[in-house]
Amino acid sequence: MLQLSAQDASFVYLETPHTPMHIGSVAIYDPSTAPSGFVRFKDILAFIEARLRGARSFRQRLVRVPFDLDHPYWIEDPEFDIEYHVRHIALPKPGDWRQLCIQAARLHSRPMDLTKPLWEFTIVEGLDNIEGLPPGCFAIVSKVHHAAIDGMSGVEMSAAVHSISPDVTPPEGEDPWKAENMPQVADLLARSYLNNLVQPMRVMETIGRSLPGMGKLAAQVGKGDVSVRNARPAPRTPFNGKVGAHRVWDAVPFPLKDIRAIKDAVPGATVNDVVLSIVGGALRSYLIGRGELPKDTMTAMAPISVRGEGEKAAMGNLVSAMVVGLGTQIEDPLERLRFVHDEAKNSKAMTNAVGAKNLADYSQLMPSALAGLGARLYTRVGAANTHAPVFNCVVTNVPGSRVPLYFCGAKMVGMYGTGPVFDGMGIIHPVYSYGDTIAISFTADRNMLPDPATYATALRSTFDALRAAAAGPVPVPSAQIVDKPLGMKKAANRKGAK
Repeated sequence: MLQLSAQDASFVYLETPHTPMHIGSVAIYDPSTAPSGFVRFKDILAFIEARLRGARSFRQRLVRVPFDLDHPYWIEDPEFDIEYHVRHIALPKPGDWRQLCIQAARLHSRPMDLTKPLWEFTIVEGLDNIEGLPPGCFAIVSKVHHAAIDGMSGVEMSAAVHSISPDVTPPEGEDPWKAENMPQVADLLARSYLNNLVQPMRVMETIGRSLPGMGKLAAQVGKGDVSVRNARPAPRTPFNGKVGAHRVWDAVPFPLKDIRAIKDAVPGATVNDVVLSIVGGALRSYLIGRGELPKDTMTAMAPISVRGEGEKAAMGNLVSAMVVGLGTQIEDPLERLRFVHDEAKNSKAMTNAVGAKNLADYSQLMPSALAGLGARLYTRVGAANTHAPVFNCVVTNVPGSRVPLYFCGAKMVGMYGTGPVFDGMGIIHPVYSYGDTIAISFTADRNMLPDPATYATALRSTFDALRAAAAGPVPVPSAQIVDKPLGMKKAANRKGAK
């Protein structure tokens, strides 16, 4: 058995029928590259089953301690059934992008069974009328509970079922996996007793490790090198209340070369700064249209991976976070990008001073029973509607492959992200890069964002405005510059001659 960290367990405690805490993706494939030119569902089942050994999350299930007296454990599921986790549906005619968005949102809205391994793949056929894609494509809408993976370990899980060639030859060697028996209640309670005995030592160790960083941060603030403005509360927006049970989803891809050209227009800016600026501009445009734009800048929480080289394949979450102002109060695109760059730079300095790993370790300090009770009470009493939000949305960037990937011989032609929303934070923007594109996706509460196509249009318009601003003013041909003055001079000469 392997116990969940406090950070991983928090996603289990936050789970309610209205707030399923899974992340995932919508990947689109062209089956014409497969060995037979097509892919059957039974081929997909066999392909995945042969590669389950590639990621531990595939066959591990949760076991919760009675009364949540301690954090849950992972065990190798003795009742694992791959056909429960891999499903098969098809879009009705004509099979367009809007239908795929609606279906992805519906699938994402449904909580997973916490008594089984926490992942699902739904094969969606019938993508026959999507611009830029050949008819006959299929999608995989994946769901993996956030307790099992973060964005970086999700990449490792994805790698288990993808290859860099259409070859479908199964991995060599026998699968060493073995199921475990369900643990006894008495054993779980004994483990929780021992863990609670050493909890005070963990608290002291974490605090002691972070004190030098706190002193460094205080010194930098005193010298003016770092500002504490990122610690300000976020303004209240329509996205920061109690969420319902339904979701919307959409995604907008952009050429990666254009994003890089935009970042070059502001010295020191990064691709992440450009993405945050696009999100800020889209939120500004969308909320102006609703007459609900706040005066102060909206903020985004951006997760930071704290995985070491030896932890890349580890299960669970190894993340800290920074909060960045999105410049929603700024109309000019490049000025907004400069604002976001300065905000991100300052937030990184604050995080680096304390240490991202130390900040992540603070999640270990709260007792498990109290953490679970607090999460449930926060949701049930609607506390999100009674206080200023800590941040307005989430923007999480997941790096993807620069080379083409294949699933069961079918070439991946698009990769987009999905993410959880919860009380107090009703919209999340997973950002996936693949090949020469980078896609900004969004998952939102349907009551908070009833018109996802309008918001997707706002993302495109903001990108276009940034690209135009970064390119600078269109140069006027030299002939047009001299014609008018020469013409005026000739007219003046004629007038003087009379």
